[in-house]
Amino acid sequence: MSKLSHKILAVLMSFVVLFSTTSFAITKHFCGDTLVDTAIFSEASTCGMESQKDTSATISGCSIIKKDCCKDVQVLIDGQDEVQLQVDKISFNQELFIASFIYTYINLFENLENNVSSFEEYEPPLVIKEIFKIDETYLI
Repeated sequence: MSKLSHKILAVLMSFVVLFSTTSFAITKHFCGDTLVDTAIFSEASTCGMESQKDTSATISGCSIIKKDCCKDVQVLIDGQDEVQLQVDKISFNQELFIASFIYTYINLFENLENNVSSFEEYEPPLVIKEIFKIDETYLI
């Protein structure tokens, strides 16, 4: 049973390391204030209302620029770069807690192998009267 639990724990810890070191991007496409599409690991599909590159028209010195109503928002979630923890920067209080935790945890299971019973040293009382025969009733 313990080998199975160790294997399960190892697999779970490997998934924790995998997901904590993976970085990914979430891309959202808004048309005005409305969310049109959301995509993970790729570009979000557009609504088709983006302004073209030739949006400005010049008429005798005046320029008219059409404002784009669509926008793309990209949220980048960075993974952890270093998996190894820095143990050299532990404060005294943390060292004290770790040492006391290990000491109490080891001493918690120290005497569980000895099956100590408190009644082995004592003898049972002597039976003077058989109480079960005194309380018996007989039907005739």
